[in-house]
Amino acid sequence: MPEGPVPVNLADKFSQFGELWSPKTVAGLNDYAVKLVKVKGEFVWHSHEETDELFLVVTGRLTIQLRDGDVVLGPGELFVVPRGVEHCPLAEEETAVLLLEPAATVNTGDAGGPMTKQAEPLG
Repeated sequence: MPEGPVPVNLADKFSQFGELWSPKTVAGLNDYAVKLVKVKGEFVWHSHEETDELFLVVTGRLTIQLRDGDVVLGPGELFVVPRGVEHCPLAEEETAVLLLEPAATVNTGDAGGPMTKQAEPLG
């Protein structure tokens, strides 16, 4: 077992789970959480009134649908959805995404519903 600080290996962390739309927390930064999520299909339209939300695509392609147009992200690209902006993530293929947002942020924001998941810690 390595001693001292250990970096987070994203490929390793993504290999540890298969559930879709179920965020996993892999690190913390002040009151923020670094979350990993695998997505495929369409999520729900929602907004986060209190916070911005950063999406960074690691593998695959992600479309962030916005009411005034779509943002399409490929590997290595990120987009910040401003607080209060309604959005709906969509992925035609399985896509690995890193999220940066306050730790208490609920994935479905103001929409709630059956897709709501609390981020689980991933060791």
